Amino acid sequence: MGTRDPRVDAYIAKARPFARPVLVHFRKLVHKACPGAEETLKWGAPHFDYKGIMCGMAAFKAHCAVIFWKAALLPPGAGIEKKKGAMGHLGRITSLKDLPPERTLLGWIAQAAALNDQGVKLPARTRKGPPAPVKVPAYFMAALRKEPRALETFKAFSPSHKREYVEWVTEAKTEETRLRRLATSVEWMGKGKARNWRYVRR
Repeated sequence: MGTRDPRVDAYIAKARPFARPVLVHFRKLVHKACPGAEETLKWGAPHFDYKGIMCGMAAFKAHCAVIFWKAALLPPGAGIEKKKGAMGHLGRITSLKDLPPERTLLGWIAQAAALNDQGVKLPARTRKGPPAPVKVPAYFMAALRKEPRALETFKAFSPSHKREYVEWVTEAKTEETRLRRLATSVEWMGKGKARNWRYVRR
C-alpha cells in the first residue's frame, strides 16, 4: 500500500493557483496507476518512490514540470522525451490543458513502476573525454565585476556549475529574457547560490 506525505499537501497549498490543479491531478494519477507509490520530498519538490525513485513534479513561478527518472528506458515511441529548455519531460506545464490525456499519463506511470518492479537500472554514464572549457561572454563577466560577491562565487564554481549559468543566459531566445536571466544570475551568485539551487538536497 502506498503512502501520502503531508509535506506534499503543504507544497501544493503553497504553490501558485495555476499550479495546484496540475499537481493535484498528477498526484492522483500516480496513486491510481501505482497504488504502491510512496510520497516524499527530494530536492525540495514532491517525488514518488516505488522500489526506488520513479517520478516527480515541481511548481515554479510560471510553470510546472514533471520528471520520469527512467524515461530513457521506456519503449521506443512511448512519447516521453526531455524537452529542450524545460526542466521536465512534458515541457512547460501552465494548466491541465498542457498535460497529455489521462490514459497516456497512466500508461507512462505504470511503465515506470514496472521498470522499478523489475529492478531495471539506468546505464552508468560514460565520459567521452574532458568537457570543453566554459566560454564566458564579456558582458557576463562585466555584470559579475559589478558585484564582487557574485564574481567571487562564480570563480569558485566548478566548470559544470559555471556552464549551467552561462548556458542559461546565452541560450535565451530574446534580448529581454537574456538580460533578465543575467540579472537573476548575478543576484543568485551574490547570495552564493548555484544555478539549480532549488533542487539541492537540504
